[in-house]
Amino acid sequence: MLQTFSGIDDFDFDIKKQNPEADMTKTDLTLSGAPSRRAVLGALGAGAAVLAAPRLARAQEGTLVVSNWGGDWNERTIRFVEAPLVESRGIKIVRDLGMEPERKAKLIAEKRLRRGTIDVIHINEGDSVELNTQEVLSDIDFSKVPNYADVVPALKSKPFFVPWLYSGVSIIYNKDKVPNPPKSYEELWDKKWAGRIGLTNQLYFNYIMMAGLIKGGNVTNTDQGKERLIQLKELTQPRIYAAHQQLGAGLVNGEVDIAVNYKARGLQWANDGAPLAIQYPSEGAIAVMFGAALPKRAPSPDLASIYFNAMLDRKAMAGLAGASFYAPANAKAELTDELRAKVDFTAAQAAALKFPDYAHVAKNTAEWLEWWNKNIAR
Repeated sequence: MLQTFSGIDDFDFDIKKQNPEADMTKTDLTLSGAPSRRAVLGALGAGAAVLAAPRLARAQEGTLVVSNWGGDWNERTIRFVEAPLVESRGIKIVRDLGMEPERKAKLIAEKRLRRGTIDVIHINEGDSVELNTQEVLSDIDFSKVPNYADVVPALKSKPFFVPWLYSGVSIIYNKDKVPNPPKSYEELWDKKWAGRIGLTNQLYFNYIMMAGLIKGGNVTNTDQGKERLIQLKELTQPRIYAAHQQLGAGLVNGEVDIAVNYKARGLQWANDGAPLAIQYPSEGAIAVMFGAALPKRAPSPDLASIYFNAMLDRKAMAGLAGASFYAPANAKAELTDELRAKVDFTAAQAAALKFPDYAHVAKNTAEWLEWWNKNIAR
């Protein structure tokens, strides 16, 4: 299980609304081998509930159980995918909503069962790697998911994961206060930005990778990344926020003028009226991706294939992109030229995206989190 960082109880708006965008640092800020106390208790509780209570996903014809985040993420899923493309076919969807750590723990607890309770689980790319390592996911028969053929080739890296929406860690800035923004991650290492940069605890391992990328490095150059983050702290004294929403508020109220966060986040805040703009870093943005997977014990795998295909529907993906500002995994999504230019990446930017090495992250994230809390967050 992935490690939870110490400030998770202080998470605000996003966590309470069960928003997955708060999770990719991860929401449990996960990716490692040592389970947190909360995760262990959650797994035990989930296992007991599965074994003692009637199954949520008893194999009934035409019933599909979907594990998802709640809040506006789930509302968009219903609006653009589930209602028009799945339930309209007479398939009954039972929604098992909750926070990512608890939903993952439940799936792992069901390993002991011959038949599980979940058909589809919404997760991010990193957690799909973790769950696959835990041997609770099945490889997907993509011949039963026709729309997968149109997925951006660079996103097709895992046989157990359906890519859906993605973005990149970019430089977000107040265009009224920063007429000449940093053009690269490396340009953040400058005394002129002292007191003006905002970071969030939720992206701690992204920042370590970011610092490793500069000077021609890569996403696994993380030992040097830690050293450079200490240098960044000495040079600029960045303001550290507990969560995405607090960082966004800091940008809006003028506490900071520059933030390093997902492009989609910056677009969301700008859409709410903040005078913000996005700068794609010249090193290439660190990618973040959300999608879904098929549990090994899924009661209705054939219905899950129908669901996956609906997720990747061209029209549905356009609606989701317009509502969330994440780029669609389907390269043929029916976006207007204006929307595509806003949420997606140019060919050069897409080619430069840096996808995390989650095997490397899994080995190191517990140590990174301890290091971050000791050296940067305090």
